[in-house]
Order: sequence, then C-alpha cells, then structure tokens
Amino acid sequence: MNFFRQFFKAFSVAFSIYSKIPVPRFAWKSDDMKYHLCFFPSVGAFIAGLEVLWCIFSVKYRLNELFFSTFAICIPVLITGGFHLDGFMDTMDALHSYGDRAKKLEILKDPHIGAFSVINLLVLILLSLGFLPSAEKTALLYVLPFSFVISRCLSGLSVLLFPKAKKDGMALTESLTKSGRTVVIILIIELAAGLGLCFYLALIKGLLIFFAAQTSAVFFCFLYYFFMSKKHFGGITGDLCGFFVCISEFFSLFSVTLASLALRILGD
Repeated sequence: MNFFRQFFKAFSVAFSIYSKIPVPRFAWKSDDMKYHLCFFPSVGAFIAGLEVLWCIFSVKYRLNELFFSTFAICIPVLITGGFHLDGFMDTMDALHSYGDRAKKLEILKDPHIGAFSVINLLVLILLSLGFLPSAEKTALLYVLPFSFVISRCLSGLSVLLFPKAKKDGMALTESLTKSGRTVVIILIIELAAGLGLCFYLALIKGLLIFFAAQTSAVFFCFLYYFFMSKKHFGGITGDLCGFFVCISEFFSLFSVTLASLALRILGD
C-alpha cells in the first residue's frame, strides 16, 4: 500500500511541476520527490497523445494547414504552461549577452526578458509554422510524437548525470531525488521503450528514414546541450534543461520536414 501511495505522490509531483494538468495537491516531502523524474516522460506521452489525436482529426476533416500547425504548436505550451519555453528564452538572453560565466548565470536567474529571448522565440515559432505543413503526415503521426517523450527522458537523465552550474536550483532537485541510480535506470528503460516503439512503428509503416533523422537530431541536440552548458555555464541549470527540451523538439520537427523534402526531391 505504501508503494502505491508513493507511486501516486511521485506522479502528482511530476505533473504539478512539469504541466498544468490538474492533479491532487498536497504538502510535498522529501520522499515524495524521490521518483518524480520517472514520470517526467509521462507528461511528454500525454502531449504526444494529444498531438496524434489532433493530427488524425485535422486529416479526417481536412482542416486548413495553418490552423492545424498553429494549434499543434500550441498544444505543448498549453499543457506545460510554457515551463520549458521560459528556460529557452532565459538561455537565449544569457548566451547573447556574451558576458562571462557569472554574468550568464545571473541573467538566467533574472525574471525579466530581453530582446534576444523574444527574437529567438519568434524565430522558433515562425520556423515551426513553416516546417509543419511541409512534413509528411504519416511521419507526424507515427514518428514525431515520440520526440516529446524522448526529449524528457534525456532531460531527466541530464539532471542526474550532468555537472551542475550551481549549488542550488537544479542541484536541489537532484538532492531531493535520493534514489538517483534507480531513477536513472527507469529513465533509460523509458528511453529505450520510446525509441523501440518508435522504431517498430517506423519499420512497419516504411518511415525508417524519419526515425533515423529524428533520432540523430535529438542526440545531436543532447550532445550540444552538454558541451554548451559546460562551456558557457559550468554545468546545467533548470533553465538549460528547459532549453534542451525546446530545441530537441524543434530539431525533431526540422529533421522530419527535411527528410520529407528530400524524399520528394528524390521522387521527382
């Protein structure tokens, strides 16, 4: 009984932190945080499910491409409340400050936004609006949704495995996650399951090129995230984790669109 209670509390904590989905509220204790990162990918799975339903609905009723793309982009923002976009914007401001490490970390903590964060957010949205209508619909249905799960598995692993830029913030999350080794194993299993299911669907639907393109893009982003964080900030922070989730999902879309265009060009 205690196991199921702890399981439910960890689930509730994860969805409370990483989404706007209503869950039961209670006073968090250290033990309640032990396994919450295990359910971080579950938020991505929920977003993926909504994206799949929206794609099926839009195809069935032949919705306008701009309408489809706009709402598809808004789904993750509505579910997360812009939680990861906040990290993306803060990171853009910090990187474009061209200051020293201390200055960049100070900018990450600053609640105000600068011009570079707004500019880069607009570029991210406009490019996404441009890429989505050009992507193969079957790939949007069977491959791209997995990026929401895979990005969160890798983000969760980075919290536990990457060096930290500060002794508070993200490091606090790690200290509250006492069963770190167990959580790492669970996240790796979830990552393998997500990749395996994506590969299986891509194989039976003839979409292996999209699977390869998306997987390569996500892991390239993961490597960039590690080296960039270490070089500019001395490690990761919560904002940088959010930044990674955003860029990995964006480049997943970019890779799927690029593969779609490549197939059309070769087909001609």
